[in-house]
Amino acid sequence: MTRNSFPSAVLLMTGLLALVGARPAVAADRPPNVLFFLADDLGYGDVGCFGQQKIRTPNVDRLAAEGIKLTQHYSGSPVCAPSRCALMTALHPGHGYVRENKEVDPKDVDRGQIPIPADTVILAQYLQRAGYATGGFGKWGLGAIGGTGDPLRHGFDHFFGYNSQYVAHNYYPTYLWDDARKVPLDNPSFSAHQKLPAAARVNDPKTYAAYVGNQYAPDVIFDHAVAFLRANKDRPFFLYYPTTVPHLALQVPADSLKEYEGKFPEEPYVGDRNYLPNRTPRATYAAMVTRMDRDFGRLLAILKELDLDRDTIVVFASDNGPLYDRLGGTDTDFFNSAGGLRGRKGGVYEGGIRVPCVVRWPGHVAAGAATDRVTGFEDWLPTLLELVGKADLAPARIDGISFAPTLLGKSIQEPRPFLYRETPGYGGQQSVRAGNLKAVRQHLNPGPKQPKLDPGAVELYDLAADPAESTDIAATHPDDVKRLSAILTAQHVPSAVFPMRALDSKAEAR
Repeated sequence: MTRNSFPSAVLLMTGLLALVGARPAVAADRPPNVLFFLADDLGYGDVGCFGQQKIRTPNVDRLAAEGIKLTQHYSGSPVCAPSRCALMTALHPGHGYVRENKEVDPKDVDRGQIPIPADTVILAQYLQRAGYATGGFGKWGLGAIGGTGDPLRHGFDHFFGYNSQYVAHNYYPTYLWDDARKVPLDNPSFSAHQKLPAAARVNDPKTYAAYVGNQYAPDVIFDHAVAFLRANKDRPFFLYYPTTVPHLALQVPADSLKEYEGKFPEEPYVGDRNYLPNRTPRATYAAMVTRMDRDFGRLLAILKELDLDRDTIVVFASDNGPLYDRLGGTDTDFFNSAGGLRGRKGGVYEGGIRVPCVVRWPGHVAAGAATDRVTGFEDWLPTLLELVGKADLAPARIDGISFAPTLLGKSIQEPRPFLYRETPGYGGQQSVRAGNLKAVRQHLNPGPKQPKLDPGAVELYDLAADPAESTDIAATHPDDVKRLSAILTAQHVPSAVFPMRALDSKAEAR
């Protein structure tokens, strides 16, 4: 694959950055550490600093006050695995290997999702080559332990958590992975996908006792991440923390639920839309997010305790948008989880791919700053390598563009020419944003039982005037449709593993 050539489109950037002086990008004695905290299905509007009114996130909000908000930041994909692939490889999903959530063998969950190939070089490997201790804690999703996508084969010195995304649907699993070893947990075995029995008393707390264990996986994972942090405090480290929160199922310990129980109108969820039943679904969701924020704050506190907070680049983001309403008992409309944006997880409208993102690096990144530069997950690899003084390690054949100058306030960068997204899931979709114009194309990969809708229709939206993508202006802007359609066509490289039928058949015809 050759590096794609970007057209010269101009993006608007209105965020004001104060120039931050003084310390060099890399200290003379030691490069900065990196803590990358990745939430799972957390919406653009699910944290206070991005507009959330009902759920408390004081630590993420404090990070925003001490750092910079990226108000136009995009996940790598509208679903989990390909989003993480884009983050780690700096390739957008039209070029990356993993493009959808797909299990190797649904009957053997330990085999996990379709793995990245053995020769794929990812962010952790570049940092490892630069002398960093590297640890991953949470949900991997890019290949099974012992297979070609094993995190230990791709630059991680240590991994602890879930390998299979399917297993990660239960916050009380019977085991987690500690490198190549399964660690049993003190939890009973039960499916994370079941309904309440028909005769169950839906308002009785005892009815839901079967969906709780003794060891809450995020707590166990957190302890291992802290151990890694303390063990590597005297050398540069990359701590990658892809938590499973707040992905379904809705489960949280009682001490966290107590903060929100009784605060919202509730209707028990009986499990009729997949995942586990829950007596107080709104309170549980809010408690999961606040508990995640608490753990994030505890990591920040340990950095300060170890006198590492000024020498650590901290990134907080989410892997895609929030769940579509009522799946698994969630109520994203009630919480305005998408922040008023159209769409949810699984879709390429803004609500599915625009995510909250905050970066802090005291003395380098201006406190209380914000930027609306368009950035995406593919940009993190070159950005972080530049920030740690290893820009020369970034490979040439990537889609990512470093936005380190924007973070550091050193200069106003040329706007990103375009940002491309696709997914073969949910019927097959593409989108491209160039400036404030965004093109969307649907129905590119219909299943055998789905109607074959027009795969060539291109929708066009002006995000400056219409951030909710409510008015399709394609009919009145034919030249823009033609220009952006050319990008949609050029950026999709066919994949035998993740075909996009409507597009790939046309490519074969050419």
